[in-house]
Amino acid sequence: MHTTPPAPYTLPRPVGAALARLPAYPGSRLLVAAINLALARHLPDDVRTLLQGRKISIRVRDARVAFDFTWDGTRFAASRPHATPDLAISANAQDFVLLAQRRQDPDTLFFNRRLVMEGDTELGLLVKNALDALELPVLDPAHWTPHAVLARRAPRLAQRLPLPPLPAFLRQQP
Repeated sequence: MHTTPPAPYTLPRPVGAALARLPAYPGSRLLVAAINLALARHLPDDVRTLLQGRKISIRVRDARVAFDFTWDGTRFAASRPHATPDLAISANAQDFVLLAQRRQDPDTLFFNRRLVMEGDTELGLLVKNALDALELPVLDPAHWTPHAVLARRAPRLAQRLPLPPLPAFLRQQP
């Protein structure tokens, strides 16, 4: 990775408790919409075939939320929570952000037990290798803060509003 990742951060327990009360399905729909925009068209045909009908769960441990979905042949689709998914990938929110920013290597997180894959390990390696092979832009969470989105959609309004600070663990490092 290009930069030194920040020290591990865990969401405060009250935040996780509040997030755990949210319904799961809307979050899964939002995640698959993002994955479909960013990844679906880039997946090789052999990966698409192997993902067909497989149940995947992304579990954010410290936020106490899970996102469940499947590949329907043309796109990822949100699904009801899976009691036993084919593949469950678990980590804290910060670790998922670091992975998306490509500031942390998944193997390092895995060997440090910060990233856990349960279920079909062959499917897990397929997903990991497919993501590693894709040339995707690095996720910059600062681009998606409410203020940044407002600045793109209504710049005059955004200029009049105070800019809240971005949490340190979300900031890109040079």
